[in-house]
Amino acid sequence: MGNDLFLGRSVTKAPAPLSLDRDDLTTHGLIVGMTGSGKTALGIVLIEELLKQGIPVLAIDPKGDIGNLALAFPRLAPEEFAPWLPAGGEATAEGEAKKWSEGLAGWGLSASDVASYAASRAVTIFTPGSTSGVQVDLLGALAPPPDGPESEEGRDLMTAFLCGLLGLLGRDADPVSSREFILLARCVEEIWGRGETATLESLVGAAAQPPFSAIGALPLETFFPKKERDGLVLALNGLLASPATAAFRGGVPLDVDALLGGGKPARLSIFSIAHLSDAERMFFVTALLSEVVAWMRAQSGTSSLRALLYMDEIAGYFPPVANP
Repeated sequence: MGNDLFLGRSVTKAPAPLSLDRDDLTTHGLIVGMTGSGKTALGIVLIEELLKQGIPVLAIDPKGDIGNLALAFPRLAPEEFAPWLPAGGEATAEGEAKKWSEGLAGWGLSASDVASYAASRAVTIFTPGSTSGVQVDLLGALAPPPDGPESEEGRDLMTAFLCGLLGLLGRDADPVSSREFILLARCVEEIWGRGETATLESLVGAAAQPPFSAIGALPLETFFPKKERDGLVLALNGLLASPATAAFRGGVPLDVDALLGGGKPARLSIFSIAHLSDAERMFFVTALLSEVVAWMRAQSGTSSLRALLYMDEIAGYFPPVANP
């Protein structure tokens, strides 16, 4: 039973432990319920249990609730709670320590269990588009895929990057009908064909002076006249030059292997996106999930859980209809 995740106790029959085999999470899972019913609380328990077993977690946090997983009070001592209490409030450090101790004891848990959990994980809170946490580089680069630009992985990464980029600009990003998308995709292919990494800078240059004269069966000037292309080039250059997007252009790259880490303590990477606009959130989620899919396709098959991808509050993201 070493794979069991302790979720609580049954309330519909004689109190018995309620558990879930972690390998049941190798496929998709969905937690549904009314507001206030405890969906996020159940997700947090799942994450804590997985980290205790050495399973790394990527958590997307649209509302800002999951960051609380970074808090742990290994000794359940008042001085551990004191820095987190509002000044002048009614709550006291002693009262909070007692409440936590008694609450955990009701589930058969003690300070030693909290200390064991705290030692089992390493938490990083990433804040794309902000310097309040660890920055994430979203406008960085598209390296040529190992299996070549025509590979499924390469197509997925290119599509995700360009759709997100055009979404930030408020432009049509349909991979079939959007002239902007098709032009930029052709530019990426040319850059990759030279064995180079496609950066925002190189895309601006390639879009300004495309290294090709035709797209499909049509001359470039017929498909996308220069006067109209110039508007796209200026918009892309604005992304590159604007101070408002500077926080998207530096920081940690979206490298899933690095984010998951290896060994112990298990890595918990929380991506807090509550501060972003809707378009920016879509851009980030699209980019991250595409990187995860590409990483998954590079792994060998297994029936055991390698890692968990968790997203809190998926309203607006699922089901994936017109937007996103």
